[in-house]
Amino acid sequence: MESVKTRAVDHRGLAEPDAEPPKTSVVSGTSAEFDAAELTPRLINLELRRLLYTEGIAEVTVRNPGARHSLAVGLLTRCRITIDGSLGYFGCGLIDGPEIHITGRVGWSVAENMMSGVVVIDKNAGSLTGAALRGGDVVVRGHVGARTGIDQKGGTIIAGGNAGSMTGFMMQRGRQIICGDVGPGLGDSMYDGAIYVAGKVASLGVDCVEAEFTDADQELIDRKFRIYGLPKPDAFRKFVCGQKLWNYDNLEPSERKLVL
Repeated sequence: MESVKTRAVDHRGLAEPDAEPPKTSVVSGTSAEFDAAELTPRLINLELRRLLYTEGIAEVTVRNPGARHSLAVGLLTRCRITIDGSLGYFGCGLIDGPEIHITGRVGWSVAENMMSGVVVIDKNAGSLTGAALRGGDVVVRGHVGARTGIDQKGGTIIAGGNAGSMTGFMMQRGRQIICGDVGPGLGDSMYDGAIYVAGKVASLGVDCVEAEFTDADQELIDRKFRIYGLPKPDAFRKFVCGQKLWNYDNLEPSERKLVL
């Protein structure tokens, strides 16, 4: 196979601009699988798109992903994908509909800007997990890194282990459920949404406060953990926005008119 150094690259920075799907998949009915060990990220994504959009395959298994970056991104159809191994950065971003199971770990920014669907990760995830998440569920059975759910706009993020610093930073909507401990700055500058933590919280961020944990909160957690077969901690605490970040009372009338 042609080496990485000699592959075509155009001036826009697009590697392999004329690449075609490798068509190496083994298809059985509506299911297919292929070995990605010798394929570049572009060829892996092209093969996925060929199977899902052209061949109408509903279930795909990708073997030996080799922790490559930017795999399974921008998929806008209902399907099931199993990635047998680990992913690098920016995996499963911008998806709308797929149910993706990753048997290994993932790097930064998994499921970034995901609109709907499910991403389940059996091991740990890096920083920025579910960044700008808009809908669907991101389930990490292990730990997650710093700034998990930054700028989250909807959906649910579940971490079976610990979460890093600044989790829920600038969160706008949605839910996070952290089964372990959380680093400093939880919910810093959040606008809306709810964060549930079973372990210790190092410190709260600006305008993040503890709130009453209700029966509706318990029902939500019970339902999510039942769906994904997760072991559930005995109790959670709930954290929300204190709604004191923006104080217009101290503004001059002309300034208030501009911001309102």
